Amino acid sequence: VNVYVKMFTNSPFLLCMNLAHSQEEMIDPKYLWVGPDGRNLEGQLHVNLTETGKLMVMSFREFMSGAYTCTLSHKILETTTREEREVFETYKFMVYAYREADLAYQVFVRFTTEECDLAANDQFFEELMKILNNIISDLTCQIIESSYTCHSVKMPKQALLYQLFVSFQVNPFAPGWEEACHEVPYDCEDLTNARVHKARGRIGEFFNKQTYALRHQFKILPKIHYIENSFSVIHIDSCRPGFGKNNLTHKSCASCCVVCDPGTYSPNNEVTCQICPKPQVRRYGARSC
Repeated sequence: VNVYVKMFTNSPFLLCMNLAHSQEEMIDPKYLWVGPDGRNLEGQLHVNLTETGKLMVMSFREFMSGAYTCTLSHKILETTTREEREVFETYKFMVYAYREADLAYQVFVRFTTEECDLAANDQFFEELMKILNNIISDLTCQIIESSYTCHSVKMPKQALLYQLFVSFQVNPFAPGWEEACHEVPYDCEDLTNARVHKARGRIGEFFNKQTYALRHQFKILPKIHYIENSFSVIHIDSCRPGFGKNNLTHKSCASCCVVCDPGTYSPNNEVTCQICPKPQVRRYGARSC
């Protein structure tokens, strides 16, 4: 059974029995839990082990990932012969640390212009990026990888038009984001994701207001102006170093950034754990070979 535990949280209780056993009586049950390092878990500080064989791993971290095995022993009494025999059963759980993916948003938007060689195009683009950065600066988000290209466009039943194709990324890691994370006692992807989502909303509202202004406030349209309904967004996931996504291995947690398996590593914020050429890495969550 695969179990996924969010970083710095407690695992669900793992039960050392199957469904059938949970519905019937057991005589003299005993439970032996062994962790990924092969050691008996009884008495270890990072686990909660109940007398009925339930195991919870607390404040889960990368190195706690791996196989958790429980051996259940109980007695069966033969009523006719009055004999006792002991039965052993083993249950295995693969437990993985995971994080939520870090979100960013790639934005695409278009503007009309009089021609592609205008110096005003550069000035307009620079001013637009300043405005957008100011809108989201209090959220410790920023505009990165911004660019534009100019193209001539032939629309049906219209003359040739010139348009600026603008793209940029809304990123949650502006200077000061780590200080903002001190509000929470653990890694703060939930907080940064909430902030970048709010930033994306503000930017969307900014372009909605452009539409309203062009319809209701301008008698003569500016030389460079927003093209209605050209605003589009795709979200981009990234994983922290030591984590990655794998839709095949981790189908039930396909959107999660799951800790890299032994023999693999992730040195950066991409979404894939790479295979080590010489698989000497024997730990979970490796950031290098």
